[in-house]
Amino acid sequence: MQRVTLENETKVGLLYALKDFTTETVKDLLMPVKRQKQDEREPKRRAAAVFLARLPDMTSFEKKAPFILHQAVTGEDGLKNANKGSGRESRLELQSTAVIRSVFCVYHPDEEEGGLALLNIMEEMRIALLMYPTLNKVFELDLKEGISQMVYPETGERGTAPFYLGEMVTAWKLPPVTRINAARVAHGWMPDDKTVRHLQDSYPKTDPRI
Repeated sequence: MQRVTLENETKVGLLYALKDFTTETVKDLLMPVKRQKQDEREPKRRAAAVFLARLPDMTSFEKKAPFILHQAVTGEDGLKNANKGSGRESRLELQSTAVIRSVFCVYHPDEEEGGLALLNIMEEMRIALLMYPTLNKVFELDLKEGISQMVYPETGERGTAPFYLGEMVTAWKLPPVTRINAARVAHGWMPDDKTVRHLQDSYPKTDPRI
């Protein structure tokens, strides 16, 4: 099975890079944790935990709060004009993008404070992404698509209090995938010097440069 590392330049690599970035961004925001039946005393405040794709147990999200969940929801690969808007001659190149949905969940016994705590952590993340729009030197936030945010209803029939949830949607540019040189592969060599690193483990290491 393909190893998952930060050198993986796919959507999986993007999620892991985003997890590290998020953990560093919110590490100083200590938030209340709901006391569970088995807790002998009030739990200490802590920073939001960061999860990828799904929560380990979706039925017990209340025990995980505060948390941030990053999900890759859509992706697109296609030939696009690399010189669009530059006034230069059209040049097609393969471009890849991914859309990430980030769900934020915090707990607070006070509804006003809970709503503000949710807004605060979402703002912390928004500002950090705008200040540092490139992750791991390869994943670039698409600022033309912008960052969209939504806060879920807190009260009423669909209310979530004392848990407060919101989501953020971001679009990312992925590193281009280099097309494989079939002749080189037939000789057992790396398909190209610039091959995406996450493909390297798939080929025999008979190329003397490896």
